[in-house]
Amino acid sequence: MFLLKPPGVYSPQADTDLLAQALRREERVPGARVLDIGTGTGALAVVAAREGAASVTAVDICPRAVLAARLNAMLRGLEIRVLRGDLTRPVHGRSFDVVLTNPPYVPCATEWLPRRGPALAWDAGQDGRAVLDRVCAQAPPLVAPGGVLLMVHSGLCGVAPTLARLEGAGLRGTLVGRHRVPFGPVLRARASWLEARGLIQPGERTEELVVIRAVRP
Repeated sequence: MFLLKPPGVYSPQADTDLLAQALRREERVPGARVLDIGTGTGALAVVAAREGAASVTAVDICPRAVLAARLNAMLRGLEIRVLRGDLTRPVHGRSFDVVLTNPPYVPCATEWLPRRGPALAWDAGQDGRAVLDRVCAQAPPLVAPGGVLLMVHSGLCGVAPTLARLEGAGLRGTLVGRHRVPFGPVLRARASWLEARGLIQPGERTEELVVIRAVRP
């Protein structure tokens, strides 16, 4: 899929593709109210609209991402509402049938999260969960009864903590997708640090991406 990708906006990669596959398998999408948290270029919002969603709302904290998502929707003649804001803040109090998210999840040497620049799309604290845990807390209240949350992240962050946090928020979660990919430039540059932290084995240069599907009964 051709997408406008301004500098500093996360380009769709293997994690985007894996979540898109899960989205296309989701029977709830046609006629659904869909929310895409951390939309980036709007790639997943575009897929949701093309799969027949009744309405699609996308959120991103990066101004360039908001602009890119709006342009990518416009170029396809798709009605996607793109809002700027931190995670779920712009849609507080609303409910959706399908919530999508590909949040930052790459472990980094500092717990301080970037406020701007490309790293905003991937840096997520020393265990990679600084943003994930916030999503696990903020996204479930937006899932309507019978609705579903679809999330992709790296197995380096741990699957069990994500499932436990979602369950604690009232969702029933399962692992529905996994795919092992070579390290990209960011993880390759951090390989020695990841080894020292015990997050990967010596010489390991691949990561497993996982998709979590969580349903509100």
